[in-house]
Order: sequence, then C-alpha cells, then structure tokens
Amino acid sequence: MLVILGFAMIIVFMTLIMTKRLSPILALIIVPTVFGLFTGAGLGIGEMVMDAIADMSSTAALLLFAIIYFGIMIDVGLFDKLVGFILKVAGHDPVKVVMGTALLTGAVSLDGDGSTTFIVVTAAMLPIYQRLEMSPVVLTCVAGLINGTLNIVPWGGPTARASSALQIDANEIFAPMVPALAAGLLVCFVFAYFLGISERRRLAKNGVAWVDEARSGTSGSKRSDLVGAVARSSSGSNSSSGSGSGAANGGTTSATLADGDSDSLDAGSGNNSGSGSALTDTALDPNRATLRPKLFWFNLILTVAVMVMLIADLLPLPYLFMIAMVIALMVNFPNIKAQQEELASHASAIIAVVAMVMAAGVLTGIMSGTGMVDAMAEWLVAVIPSSMGPYMAVITGLLSIPMTFFMSNDAFYFGILPVLAETASHFGISAADMARASITGQPVHMQSPLVPAILLLVSLSGVELGDHHKKVLWRALIVSLVMLAVGVLIGVIAIG
Repeated sequence: MLVILGFAMIIVFMTLIMTKRLSPILALIIVPTVFGLFTGAGLGIGEMVMDAIADMSSTAALLLFAIIYFGIMIDVGLFDKLVGFILKVAGHDPVKVVMGTALLTGAVSLDGDGSTTFIVVTAAMLPIYQRLEMSPVVLTCVAGLINGTLNIVPWGGPTARASSALQIDANEIFAPMVPALAAGLLVCFVFAYFLGISERRRLAKNGVAWVDEARSGTSGSKRSDLVGAVARSSSGSNSSSGSGSGAANGGTTSATLADGDSDSLDAGSGNNSGSGSALTDTALDPNRATLRPKLFWFNLILTVAVMVMLIADLLPLPYLFMIAMVIALMVNFPNIKAQQEELASHASAIIAVVAMVMAAGVLTGIMSGTGMVDAMAEWLVAVIPSSMGPYMAVITGLLSIPMTFFMSNDAFYFGILPVLAETASHFGISAADMARASITGQPVHMQSPLVPAILLLVSLSGVELGDHHKKVLWRALIVSLVMLAVGVLIGVIAIG
C-alpha cells in the first residue's frame, strides 16, 4: 500500500505542477499532506514535517543570505562589466547568448555548489535575456543541464556520498567517468545550440531582428535594429528604491516571457542607440541609484574571497554568506535607511525561495516519516529478477534517474545504493562500478523540486517550475542515458 501511495503521490504532484493546476509551493504542501493522511499517519504527520524542515533550515539560511549578497553585488554594479563583455562577444545573436550561458554555467559549476552557480549565472545572463526578449526558460534549461552534468565532480555531493556509502576513494569513482562526463557535456552544448537556434527563429517570427556584428560590421553603439530590446516587469519598475535588481527578484520578468511566448515590447521603437537605453529598467540599468563604481575593486575582492572560502570549506556556507552580506551592506550602504531599502528590494525573491524550501520539507518529511521512501526502494530492489544480476550496474544507473529525482541524494546513496551494491557483489560487479553507474542520474536529479538550488534558479529567473520541467526533463534524461551508455562502452561500468 505504501508503494502504491508513494508512486501515486509523485504522479499527482508532477501532474498538478506541469499542468499548472497548482503552484509548486501549494502542491508541495497539499499533495503529500493528503497522501500522508491516507497512510494513517494522523497527527504524527506534523512531527514528520517539522523534523524535515529543521533539517533544511541551514539550506534555507544559505539561500536567504546568498540571495541578498549577490543581489547587492548586482545592484552596486559588480557584474555590469561581465555582461558588457558577454554582449560584446555574443552581440545580439540568441545562439551565441545561449552558448555563452552554457560556458559560464560550466565554469562556475566547477565550484561544486549549485546555488552559487545559479545565482551568478542568473545575475550575469538574465538581463541579457531580458534585453533581447529571449525566454528565461531557455536560461534555466541550459543552466540546469550543465550544472546537473557537472554535479558528479569529486567535491560535489553525489560522488562524495557514493564514496562514503561504499567506502571507496572518490577519485576512483570520478576519474574513469571523465570520458562519460565529456560526452554528457557535449550533448548539453548540442542542446544549447539548438535552443539558441529555436530562440532565434521564435524572435524572428515575432518580428524581433538580430544582427551578427561580424558580418554586418556594425558597432555596438550603432545597433538600432533590435526591436523591443527591454523586457519590462509586468508590475513596472523593479523597486521603488531604484535598485532594479531583476536577477534577484523572481517577479521581474513578464508572464509571457516565462511562458516563452513574449510579445514584442516597444515594437518598432528603434530606440536602442546604446546599451544604456536598452538596459533601462533591468538589473543592469546604468542609471540606477545603487551603483558604486568607486567600490568595484573592493566588491570584486570580497566576492573572490567568498568564492575561495566557499571552495576551501573554511566556514559553514550560511554563516559565510551572513558575514559577507553584512560587510557588503555596511561598505556599500553605510546609511541605515539605505540598508533597509536595499534589503527590502530583495524581499520578494527571499520569500519565494525560502517558502519553496520549507514547502519541500513537507514532501520529504512525509515520504520519509510514513515509510514511503523505504517501501518504494525495497519494492524496486525486490522486483529485479536474479537473472538480471549481471546487469546490476546498468540497472542501478537507470534506477538512479527517477529515484534521485523523487528522493534526496542522501536517501538514495546511503539507503538504496549499499543494498544494490551488495546484491551486485554476488555477480562479480565491483562497488566502484556501482558507484559510477549511480552518479549518471545527476542531470535529472538536479531538476527535482526537492533540490533547493533548482528552486532558486527558477525563482530568480521568474520561471514556472512546470515550464522548466517541460523543456529540461527529456533533455536531462538523454544526457543521463548518454553518460551511462558511454560508461558501459568504455568499460568503467561493468556488465557481469
């Protein structure tokens, strides 16, 4: 019964958010509550949820203070030069912008932290997508794919968990999988290229032209053929305080943009003589009151120091971003009233993300507390016939795709993988082979609503989680299958 209820709950949850019958926050709370009551949990369901929320409190704190910190850095102008450089290289070609998104995500993802990656990528790229009227769903799709694929680096979560669970060296898992990782990244870049092509065609269909500077010879100051360059917020300006923090405010992109069917704004205006006018009312408005050009080097050094400490793991991440936020706020906004206005300008993003994380705690708490997760795992292991024993590594790779999507990495790697590995050992399949197979599902895992980082990405981009899933899930599935297939072909994922 628990197995049936568990799978039914997952199906109902995914259906409701992908058909937009319920928002993800509501679905994360209502659906598991109803199914949890069907299991007979009764009033004990409250304790299950509170235990899960307590476990997620550090994640919520991390996201809260990281959003504020990077929101401050956006407002004071730290990322303006980076966006200007990307625009100079990519021009107005959606294909180059999407490929630039993929490259930037790949570079930042090497720190192994999805939340930081998505904050930086969104801060840098969302204003460009707004300027060119590109769909932010493309941004979330590409960023999610690349980051999910690179999530298998040794200092990332899944490889470290597999290493701990099976008591083998993390590098023994990762190093042989480098060719499979390269293949997965190649597929991601192919998807990114064709997403860029699709965006170029969609914009052309909507009457938005683009210029390939290399062919036309036009200069950045003379581009005038980009129609409707500014994607304005449906509610007007981003904040009354003039911060204009589009990347740090989940509600700044219009609903039509989030759906990928943007109508041309200011069509035919031709008022795009320079980057300044094109970026007005976006996160990179060159006239925003929060710019601190004289503090550029201080803010850059502070951010680099935070990244170094993050990678070196010298302090707990929530506390690290607390300290960084305080320093950034005091130096850039010494006036108390200005500090309050700056914090208030990011309130909507903070509420959206933290509420989503807390809501996800309801789902994970009820699934774990009622025994649904354990029952589903035991059922999956039991239905594998003994004749399939020689293929346990491949089966583990296939199981990792849905199972890490619907449950936490901790539950899969510490609860299920050891059982599968013990079974596989009777067929001569090593623990290392099982561990390598188990990490191939990470491109799909990263898109799960149980992953706080992906909730952060869609919130900052103003994208519905259902829209993101429609575009990313089948692509992530292909990337995972390619990584698994390459691992088998090169012999690092054994078939007994």
